Amino acid sequence: MHIHSFIMHTARFIGSARFLATIMLLFLFSLCQLYGAAPASAMLTAKANHDHITIDFFYHGSTVSVKGLSEPGVDLVIKFTSPEGHQVLKQKGKIGGVLWMNVGQLKFEKTPNFYAVYSTKKLDDMLGREEREKYLLGYPALAKHIEISPVKNEEEKAKWFEEFVKFKESSNVYRTSFGKINTTATADGKQEYFILTDWPYQAAPGDYLMSVYAVKNGKVVEQAGAKVNVEQVGVVKTLATMAKNKAAFYGLLSIGIALGAGFGVGLVFRKGGGAH
Repeated sequence: MHIHSFIMHTARFIGSARFLATIMLLFLFSLCQLYGAAPASAMLTAKANHDHITIDFFYHGSTVSVKGLSEPGVDLVIKFTSPEGHQVLKQKGKIGGVLWMNVGQLKFEKTPNFYAVYSTKKLDDMLGREEREKYLLGYPALAKHIEISPVKNEEEKAKWFEEFVKFKESSNVYRTSFGKINTTATADGKQEYFILTDWPYQAAPGDYLMSVYAVKNGKVVEQAGAKVNVEQVGVVKTLATMAKNKAAFYGLLSIGIALGAGFGVGLVFRKGGGAH
């Protein structure tokens, strides 16, 4: 009886051990599948050489270069964007069929104030529509993402978005281009990339996101990013803070400075006139 009981307990133990071993093997297999589906190692890197831009009294724009490493043979997209926000533009139209005047306002929601995209090739040749819309790459993707009101239909929305982009491009805060990213093969079998971009003085102070996308077979396969901070310093920061928090005093100070400058110029011309 004791021997039979011992044999039964032993069999149950062996069965439990086999069951646990099976569970462990399945767990390890799932982990292998999970990590095997992703790239063996993240190869894409991104670094901005000038990630802190200071706006002082003599500031008139800057430059930002981006460099890094990627998997060999992939295409690349580099995007700079500001946080999304709300913008209002005045809508012009003819009054009485003669005079062009402001006839209303157009509201733009989910809109970045700054948007710049650079790519190794034309975006249409690199990525399908779904991928471009997913990562907001290119004006057509941005047009679908942005909300404009009031508009009657998609045709009218497309019209005002086109005008909006023209306005932003003329202000140097929207741009797209391809073929400006330089790529070279490294000795260890990787791909090195580099681009030097102009940073416009019209870009407002704040935090900007720089994103780099590695593209292969029409899909984004890897992504990396960094931040670029634009900050006012010195006299410019003092005056901007004053204009925001003490508007009345700032207005009086501006008038005083203008009057003083005008008086000084008048004295110079009087002296010059008396010399002749």
